Amino acid sequence: MKRYIDCCFLNGKGEKSLILQVRPKTKAAPDTGEASTKVKRPAVLALLTVWLFAAPATAQQIRLKTQYATITINQKGWIASIKSNRSGREYCPGNQPSALMSLYSNKRYLLPVAAKMNQAKQLELSYPNGSVATLLLEQQPVYLKFKLLKLTQRDQIDNIVWGPYKTTISKKIGDLIGVVRDDDFAIGVLGLDDNTTSGPPTEGDMSFMYYYIHSPDPKKYPLPPHLKEGQIFSIGGDGISDVAFYSQPEEYFRMNYGNGARLEPAFGSSICMHSRNRNKEQMIRFPYYPDNIDGKANSARYQLVTPTNADYIGSAIALYACPDGLGLATIEQVVLAEGLPHPMIEGKWIKDPAAYRPDMAWWGPHDSLASYAQQLKITSVQDEGLGEYYPDRLQPWDGKRITLNGKRDIPVAQFGKMMQQQGIRYGLHTLCEFLQPGRNTDVTPVPSDSLAIMQRTVITKDISPDDTIITVADTAYFNEFGGWEGNHTNVLKIGKELIEYDGITRTAPYTLLKVKRGFHHTARGSYKAGTTIVKLQPNCYRGFAPDMNLQDAYAAFYGKWLADGGMDYIDFDGLESCMYQGHGQYSFKRFFRGLFNSYRQNGGQYLRVMGSAIQEGTWHYMSVCNVGGGDHMFSPVLNKWGIEGKDMRYVFESSYFPATFGIQNYQADWSLYDAENLQAKSIGWDATYMLGLSQQTVEASAEKTAIFNGYRVWENARAAGVFTKALKEQLKDLDYKFHLEQTGIRTFLLYSVKENRFLNISYSATGVRIILQNIFDTQPLEFSIKMNMPKEVTVEGLKIATPGGEELVVNKTLSAGQHIIYKSGQFYIADRGRKLVELISADKQLKIGKGPGPFKISALGSGNDKVKMELVVPVVGKPEKI
Repeated sequence: MKRYIDCCFLNGKGEKSLILQVRPKTKAAPDTGEASTKVKRPAVLALLTVWLFAAPATAQQIRLKTQYATITINQKGWIASIKSNRSGREYCPGNQPSALMSLYSNKRYLLPVAAKMNQAKQLELSYPNGSVATLLLEQQPVYLKFKLLKLTQRDQIDNIVWGPYKTTISKKIGDLIGVVRDDDFAIGVLGLDDNTTSGPPTEGDMSFMYYYIHSPDPKKYPLPPHLKEGQIFSIGGDGISDVAFYSQPEEYFRMNYGNGARLEPAFGSSICMHSRNRNKEQMIRFPYYPDNIDGKANSARYQLVTPTNADYIGSAIALYACPDGLGLATIEQVVLAEGLPHPMIEGKWIKDPAAYRPDMAWWGPHDSLASYAQQLKITSVQDEGLGEYYPDRLQPWDGKRITLNGKRDIPVAQFGKMMQQQGIRYGLHTLCEFLQPGRNTDVTPVPSDSLAIMQRTVITKDISPDDTIITVADTAYFNEFGGWEGNHTNVLKIGKELIEYDGITRTAPYTLLKVKRGFHHTARGSYKAGTTIVKLQPNCYRGFAPDMNLQDAYAAFYGKWLADGGMDYIDFDGLESCMYQGHGQYSFKRFFRGLFNSYRQNGGQYLRVMGSAIQEGTWHYMSVCNVGGGDHMFSPVLNKWGIEGKDMRYVFESSYFPATFGIQNYQADWSLYDAENLQAKSIGWDATYMLGLSQQTVEASAEKTAIFNGYRVWENARAAGVFTKALKEQLKDLDYKFHLEQTGIRTFLLYSVKENRFLNISYSATGVRIILQNIFDTQPLEFSIKMNMPKEVTVEGLKIATPGGEELVVNKTLSAGQHIIYKSGQFYIADRGRKLVELISADKQLKIGKGPGPFKISALGSGNDKVKMELVVPVVGKPEKI
């Protein structure tokens, strides 16, 4: 008879085994595949069921069960099975088990060779080098927790590695947080402490951007013969222009951002986390991402990583396997049960799609900011007009002031509190931890001893303030230039002096070349032989970065600065400044934990965080990542994803983070349907974005009132939660735009809009004949023609033949950017913002019938090759009640 052992751990950490019972195996309760509608923090630890199967000699298997899956660990300490309780499907590749926890030493893995449960009902894993790891096992209702309690013979062990865990899933690779997903199931891991970070151990504990080939749907997006699954390509561009990174439009070109999960074409995928002993100093060769092409802008550099107080003892993960539709809810249960960061907005977790909202990016004078935000129902505003903010702990506001009533006379902190009182979260575009000479007192005139370094050595001869011949004990990779994006920043620090140099001799005595003493207005000093000299770690703007200790101070500074300034929003551009220390995702987690702690301690509540990139280390804290913008991300006018938007969409969505349209600047010539399409598509794709506004552009827009009203209706519907999964799929359709009308507090009418849009129509005397399609019923005709031509060119009017056989004549001089519009029975010439310039008589209300119909545009006089016209004819379907 098979037997199993019930281990009931009664304390919250499960470190005492109090009950041991042996009894006949009973049948497990069926898995309904449903999650509770309300997430609760467990009051006590749930029952852990561990089945030990008798086998020859002392071999044992350990079987763990959650609500959704059963996971088996074999006698060697390897995961041999991950099986869905509901379907019975096996998600471990055949005959390819995965080590539950590996050791990593001298860039080699040590894999477990034996596993047993000790008397304390803890799992002991044995390794070839004689090390024994003691692990705590806890079973919660929807996940398993594994925690390293101790490790013997650990002197040469640099890292412990959870996995990599092999799975058969490959549709969605959530490389940021370590999750893999298909239409049925998701398997993932979450680090339960800051020093347990995504991916296997790497130089700098980071991954890099690259393209890989992976079709999410081989039938819909088949691979061409010259490509194969898993094939890797460098990103595009030169490593300098962000936009140029994104260069492959095909859906089967996928951008990689992280290393928490990886496509494995031979069997599916793998997921992994690791924890490092950071008390050890280490030398790494690290190419700051993106890992473009070595030898160009982003060549790898050697870096000395200084120690910080973090160890792998206590490292813990949550392993979950569940229906994909419950993946995010399952993660939230882990987050709540384990006390991980759980920011909320208006009663909702920021990762919940119900909490997704557009933000505003503001330019120019601030008079209309609050009014526009309230009219649009936007509650979070990033002030782009004040430019990029570089932090300085002693001069926290950098002279920035707000312009109201034509005067730049309001302190930022005063304005922030004014916005706060009106329910608007306001904040600045910052350069995170970029410490710039001349703008930061931790750099000049007296540099801090806690600036991040790359190399360290000592001088071999005394030097006076005037000496420029400096010899050092070794080259210490001083021959490499610092920085990335090709800026070749090379700055040394000795005592309280900064020194610029360019190169070092290759033979003894090792002499620095092209030395400039007292760099950045620091004081020249006298130094004895044997004095330490370090090479500073530069940022990409020729400034510097803090080490881990100074970073803690900046985390505390930002929390207080935000609270004092009445700011509940922040954009961290330059988030790579948390990479410069060489501690990877741990550095991000430590910075953000310190920031949020300081913010709360200083009276802050919800802090909305935007940033230049999403990482495993920032995932819990960041609300949105609205980077990029315009047609590179998504075009609401042309109804088309840009390459950058496509790439980010896949990366973000796969890791349960909202896709983004970036910054979408309000255009004065937008139609109502263009603006509504931005809202419709963001709801359909569960995407966020920033609506870029300035008073000048908005007030130049003829359809401002209709757009603002329409935008607000979509926000009302979004807040009411009326969009079902089926409706969202409908809104995703790039062949349609949508119009929404509100009929009650929670009732709306949704109209499908099909645009006939024709670009680059020639301006010719013979005319251009176009066939329109109206897939809906006969309805009033509406159209607009935009005149695209050089500023100095004008033309003498148009002749238009409509589908109903009517002829409209524009016998007026037309210039660049003007529109000819027929709408609601009115025919008129409009300016660049579609504002009426001059009415033209039209005899009757024109119609467009169902089906195909001809439309012809001709030059009234002679043609002109420099003129290209854009015609838009929308047709609208019957309303659908929602």
